[in-house]
Amino acid sequence: MRIELDMPQGLEEQIKTVVLMATKQAMEQHQKVLFAKDWMSIKEGASYAGVSVNTFNKFRKIGLKICELDGVKRVSRKEINEFLESYSQ
Repeated sequence: MRIELDMPQGLEEQIKTVVLMATKQAMEQHQKVLFAKDWMSIKEGASYAGVSVNTFNKFRKIGLKICELDGVKRVSRKEINEFLESYSQ
């Protein structure tokens, strides 16, 4: 579905700029929160490492340690950093 509106000249660009800035600010805020946490969920850990959850699960299979208590899985920021460092060339 396509909606067309008559807008004053330049308004579309202004809207794009505002949306992009708001998105960037939200992503930066998310990163600040994520980087402040010592223990993260698997999904947060994958995001922190910059990979998909599937790739993160592959990391687990080759040695990334996680903590699991009562079915709740957490991974430490320190463990992710050490794991990535150990596989860096």
